[in-house]
Amino acid sequence: MPREDVRVPEVPVVAGPPAVAEPSGRRRLASALWPPRVTRAQLVVALLLFVLGLGLAIQVSSTSENSALRGARQEDLVRILDELDDRTQRLEDEKARLEKQRSELESSSDQAEEARKQTQEKERQLGILAGSVAAEGPGITLTVGDPTGAVESDMLLDAIQELRAAGAEAIQVNGVRVVADSYFTGSGDDMRIDGTKVAAPYVFKVIGKPEDLEPALNIPGGVVQTLEKEQATATVERSAKIVVDALRPAKRPDYAQSSSQ
Repeated sequence: MPREDVRVPEVPVVAGPPAVAEPSGRRRLASALWPPRVTRAQLVVALLLFVLGLGLAIQVSSTSENSALRGARQEDLVRILDELDDRTQRLEDEKARLEKQRSELESSSDQAEEARKQTQEKERQLGILAGSVAAEGPGITLTVGDPTGAVESDMLLDAIQELRAAGAEAIQVNGVRVVADSYFTGSGDDMRIDGTKVAAPYVFKVIGKPEDLEPALNIPGGVVQTLEKEQATATVERSAKIVVDALRPAKRPDYAQSSSQ
């Protein structure tokens, strides 16, 4: 019997999915870092740090710009310290004077007469402060020229405040007595003190210790430098005798009464 050849049927080979290459370490690191994954807590901390840094920068900038004494010379700083020492000494002298008055009242054989004398002296002092009596004594004359009309009322008020802080006891400007409740308004051709119109040059007659008053106006960044920046002129002259004779009427209070019994 002849032998027949037996053929095995061919089985088709099906290709599987392609093998995925394992990512390298550099790619794994890059995928972990980007895109960044930021938590809510990290955002809050970053925002707080930004606000804190901004506040510190503003404070440092403000401190640097507003420090009037930053560029002062050594002799100017020494003069300012001397002025502070002088103010302290004036307060100590006032304290000693009041203690002496108390001692005199306690030990005087005629306390009623001593009290009367001190009352009259106190009345005179209060009259000077209120502007109802004239005064004279050592002091300075400050003359402010304003050729361009740039001087504002607040500049004159700053000068008054500096003089008071330096121990000024009586002040008048262009014939107007300046007291505790005086006010300045307007500028240029419409400058007024307590409603009274005044014009440049503005002449300040000030009674006090000249050695304290003049340096207070000439400190770095002070009244004189401020006026000169506005193209105004400011001259200070010391004098052994300044007369302040502009008067204000004494006002009787409508409602307030002494509480002493």
